[in-house]
Amino acid sequence: MGDVKQRTATYRQQQAEATKVRIADAARDLFAADGYATTSIEAIGQAAGVATRTVYAAFGTKREILNVICERWLERAGARQLAAEVLERPRALDRLRGAARWLAVLYSTDFEVVRILDSAMDEDAETRAVLHAKLRGRNRVMDSFIRSIEPELAIPLADARAVYRALAAAGVYGALVEDAGWSRTRFEEWLAGTLVKQLLTHADE
Repeated sequence: MGDVKQRTATYRQQQAEATKVRIADAARDLFAADGYATTSIEAIGQAAGVATRTVYAAFGTKREILNVICERWLERAGARQLAAEVLERPRALDRLRGAARWLAVLYSTDFEVVRILDSAMDEDAETRAVLHAKLRGRNRVMDSFIRSIEPELAIPLADARAVYRALAAAGVYGALVEDAGWSRTRFEEWLAGTLVKQLLTHADE
């Protein structure tokens, strides 16, 4: 009897998780098409094929949906695993090139999420707090790449971090890939070359 109850509970958990994913995916599409601010919980429920009360029960607020959208994006990109792999590379040159790859993979996986996050920055303080936490997490990863090559830097560590962050701005990727039509590979190669030239003491290595 206990096994039956356990299987039933597990099935319900799986169904609940599947519903959350469906809601998050529907919300992501609506946020991208109509904007975060103008998209209602009711519209999200309708797009996901669930009752409005189900959306509230699963998430409570739009910002929690946004949080899950961001987490699913990072998972699809394999961002955490790729960051760990980059930091294990033995040469500073390869770690810096890996930093360019990490960013290119992250943005190319779903740049619409980046646009959604940017647009949501104008919302309430609680939403901004969630987004700033995500931004700090991204910056910690980026700073760890630069810190790992500190002995090889041609400029102070703080300046090197600032250069990488500036080149990693969403507007840069948007202008080159979304607007100018660059491929992800071309963007990655450009970013890697620029970082190496600007940051490393032995750029021709």
